[in-house]
Amino acid sequence: MKKVRIGVMGAYRGTSMINYCEQADNAQVVAICDKWVEGLERQKAALNDPNITYYTDFDAFIRHDMDAVVLANYANEHAPFAIKALRAGKHVFSEVLPVQTLKEAVELIETIEETGLIYAYGENYCYMPAPYEMRRLYREGKLGEFEYGEGEYIHNCESIWPSITYGQEDHWRNNMFATFYCTHSLGPLIHITGLRPVSVIGLEGTKTERRRRVGSKTGSFGIEMVTLENGGIIKSVHGSLYKDSIWYSVYGSLGRMESGREDAGENMERIYVNTDAYDGEYTHNVISYKPAEKAAEESASFGHGGSDYYSMYNFVQKILGDETADTIDVYEALDMSLPGLFAYRSVLQGGVSLQIPNLRDPEEREKWRNDTACTDPKVAGDALLPTCSKGTPVIAPEVYKRVYDLWRKDFEADDGYTNAAMTQGSKKT
Repeated sequence: MKKVRIGVMGAYRGTSMINYCEQADNAQVVAICDKWVEGLERQKAALNDPNITYYTDFDAFIRHDMDAVVLANYANEHAPFAIKALRAGKHVFSEVLPVQTLKEAVELIETIEETGLIYAYGENYCYMPAPYEMRRLYREGKLGEFEYGEGEYIHNCESIWPSITYGQEDHWRNNMFATFYCTHSLGPLIHITGLRPVSVIGLEGTKTERRRRVGSKTGSFGIEMVTLENGGIIKSVHGSLYKDSIWYSVYGSLGRMESGREDAGENMERIYVNTDAYDGEYTHNVISYKPAEKAAEESASFGHGGSDYYSMYNFVQKILGDETADTIDVYEALDMSLPGLFAYRSVLQGGVSLQIPNLRDPEEREKWRNDTACTDPKVAGDALLPTCSKGTPVIAPEVYKRVYDLWRKDFEADDGYTNAAMTQGSKKT
């Protein structure tokens, strides 16, 4: 089988994608890039592969003889790197998130359309066993028409904050707004239904003590109340509440299906389905099972419940010409992420409902072509947003020094740092 030659941007979060290429028979890693030399050297020693070239400069990296680039760099910097890679003739796998501004969204779409290259968004939670089975059942019509759904991704990151922010005050996680990172909770429901979001109301958690004591300036959690093109509604909640939870539920005209709850020890491995053809009487007909996985053995060692395997597998297969490969294209990626951008504008305007543009339409892009509103001062210019609705807080330098010292201690001891970084993001890309 032909192997797709892949370069990985991001030495640590990229580890999962590198591992895929090391194990798969359809891909191989030929180059790795990261500005963080220490992390590159550690990756180089671990892989011990003379066929991999290492880079600290992205422009040199994308000139390497390869077919595709995996972006596992900072989540607010994917679009500029994706655009550069596409213009260099490389297919792109963008981990999270696709863009941080509307201007980037327009430019990314138009670059993909102009180049005709493959862009795949790596929202891995879509490929977890329960939500992926829910997608199959919904697409087969078992649930009828979508009416309401809930998605939640609650992750109390306080204990791992040092290993994912490194004590950097300007790290994107410390400066994002509450609804920014919404695709883990919203994405699977968009992927299940295939419906486009048309409006959103945003809410922000304001109890921020846990956030502030590790240096985060954002709200504690975000909520998006999203209306879809068919009139159905999604509630998406994500952020740093105290107890972790990943859960999805979908209501249709013929019933309900949901994933197992984490507190029941089932997480994303079990699905509950309660559907019937309406005949004038309500019937309670629940079935529960663990969906069979297509590649359970191959995916077992991969992060996020094995879903890291499937997102990469589908991307590589798409490059190889498999039209059935289930990738998330740029339009669907923006359907998953734009509600978060507009939800925060809703928060700042007191919770009003805002329309979500359909950037598939070239005419609709014009209004947003130069919109740089975000919380990143390097990008926003005059459109800089506060990190939370009460304003951007000032946090003492000692907080970041303490977080840095904790990270450095763990990193030097290699005390679980690699695994945390694999799942959360590379350091200085």
